[in-house]
Amino acid sequence: MKKRILLLSSSPRRHGNSDRLCDEFLRGAREAGHDAEKISLRDCRIGYCTGCGVCYDTRTCPQRDDAAQIVGKMIAADVIILATPVYFYTMSAQMKTLIDRCCARYTEMTGKEFYFIVAAADDSKAAMERTIDGFRGFLDCLDDSRECGTIYGVGAWKIGEIEGSPAMKQAYDAGLNC
Repeated sequence: MKKRILLLSSSPRRHGNSDRLCDEFLRGAREAGHDAEKISLRDCRIGYCTGCGVCYDTRTCPQRDDAAQIVGKMIAADVIILATPVYFYTMSAQMKTLIDRCCARYTEMTGKEFYFIVAAADDSKAAMERTIDGFRGFLDCLDDSRECGTIYGVGAWKIGEIEGSPAMKQAYDAGLNC
């Protein structure tokens, strides 16, 4: 069955390690015949949630930036991939900002499958669980969401160090089989 897949890459580095893992997932998904799109948050203008509360009644955010379009694509997707470099054992500010901006319409994100991609200099997968727990906190707020897999790109700090790692094949395979 053809799925609509949305990859959200929060790497501020073009072709950074988490971004490269996204590209492998994307390649696998497209080879499997899925409709897949990658959005690089570094190319988007997304302001912080101001906590104004307007969205509680209107289900729209009064800010005029790229967040509304991205959130709309998240609602339309069947599968969402949240990808981040790991900074101080948590997700990037770009990813957290987007997640916070889902407030207006998160109740519309039902029945989604999620994959997580993390890339870090640290070699320990266990150390990445704090980052994954942040993603899981978001999923806990969504109805009928499912965590389908995590790709741990550990031991990669400088751009390109992820190449040839087992995580690259895992990302490709996850896209191919999602």
